[in-house]
Amino acid sequence: MTSRHASYAGAFHPLARLLHWLMAVLILTMLFVGVGMVSTVSEKHEWLLALHKPLGATIFVLALIRLGVRLRFPPPPLPADMPAIMKFAAHASHWLLYGLMLALPLVGWAMLSAGGYPISLGALHLPPLLPFNGEVFAWLREAHRYLAYLLFFTVLGHMGAALYHGLIRRDGVLESMTFPANAAETVTVEPVIVTRAPEPPTTPSL
Repeated sequence: MTSRHASYAGAFHPLARLLHWLMAVLILTMLFVGVGMVSTVSEKHEWLLALHKPLGATIFVLALIRLGVRLRFPPPPLPADMPAIMKFAAHASHWLLYGLMLALPLVGWAMLSAGGYPISLGALHLPPLLPFNGEVFAWLREAHRYLAYLLFFTVLGHMGAALYHGLIRRDGVLESMTFPANAAETVTVEPVIVTRAPEPPTTPSL
């Protein structure tokens, strides 16, 4: 018996795909900027910090928009033959990503507020979320760091899952977020059972 995985039904909405790839670039940039910030104390630190804050604010706003798009245009279902544990992991990792994209900027904002630092995004000055408190600042700084680690590993897992679907399962999941051939078409490939044809009866010789 030979079988192929059931094809993915439909594709993500074009706006969801646009936001996905835009935010992927911003998040990867943010992670590299964060690594640079903690690894240098030169004048580049201030430049990286000035880049880090507007990036975080942009990701926060885009995450809210993307969440609204997801609720308005639900994503297509996962392949029917996908194991239940994999479906659970896929849904859990997606909601974890949304939570981190929203939580990290808010924790960073609260951290700077507790540290007494001004929060400026160009000409826009944000009000402090918390009053000055050194202990709260230190706690939020640690929380921000560990949440960033969690985001990093979640993104790695997300990328690994995308490659698994695209290169191993080949079930159309990756294409649904890239360039689907026909988003409106639903194709299901059933297992094919291959059997040998019966041999014709032999004629007894006289």
